[in-house]
Amino acid sequence: MGCCETESVLSAQNDRQKRTLIAVLIINALMFAVIVVASWWAGSSALFADAFDNLGDAITYAVSLYAVGRSNTAKAKVAVFKGGLILLGGLLILGQVTYKLFNPAVPIFELMGVFSLVALTANALCLLLLSKHRHEDVNMSSVWACSRNDIVANLSVFVAAGLVWMTQSGWPDLLVAFLLAVYLLRSGLEVINHARENLKPSCSH
Repeated sequence: MGCCETESVLSAQNDRQKRTLIAVLIINALMFAVIVVASWWAGSSALFADAFDNLGDAITYAVSLYAVGRSNTAKAKVAVFKGGLILLGGLLILGQVTYKLFNPAVPIFELMGVFSLVALTANALCLLLLSKHRHEDVNMSSVWACSRNDIVANLSVFVAAGLVWMTQSGWPDLLVAFLLAVYLLRSGLEVINHARENLKPSCSH
C-alpha cells in the first residue's frame, strides 16, 4: 500500500470516528439532562451517579474528538485526561453518598426503574456505535470503556430500584451508588494505566 493510499485510509477512518463520537456525544449530553432531573425528582443517589457518568462521558467524547487524527502520544495523553475525569466522577459520587448518609430518605423506586431503562437503551446504542472502533487506537479504546461503564451503571440502578421497592429503604440506593463510585475509580485507573503504557515507547526515545 502506497503512502498516499495509506493516508487516504487513515483519513477515512478518522472521519468515521468523528461521526461516531459526535453521535454519542449528543446522546450522552441529552441523557445527562434527562437523568439529572430524574435523580433530583426521585431523590436517588444511584440515579445521580448514573447522570454524572453520562456527563463525564459527554465531556470525554468531546475531548476524544480533539484526539482523532493526532499522534499516538497525543491520543494517550488524552486518554490519561479521560481517566482523570472518570476518577473525578467517582469521587463526586462518594461525596453524594456521604451527604445522604447524614440526610437519609427513601427514593421513588418507580422513577429509578423507568429512567434506568431509558438510560440503558440510549447507552446500549452508544456502545453499539463505538464497538466497531474499539480496537482502532487507544483513544477509541478508552471511549469504548466509558460506554461500557454506562451499561453497568444503568443495570445497577435498575437492580437498586427493585431492592428499594422490596425493602422500602434507601440503603440499596446508597449501596449501589457507592459500588458505582468504586467501579468508576477502578475503571479510571485502568484507562490511565493503559494510556501510560502507550506513552512508554515515546518516552524511551
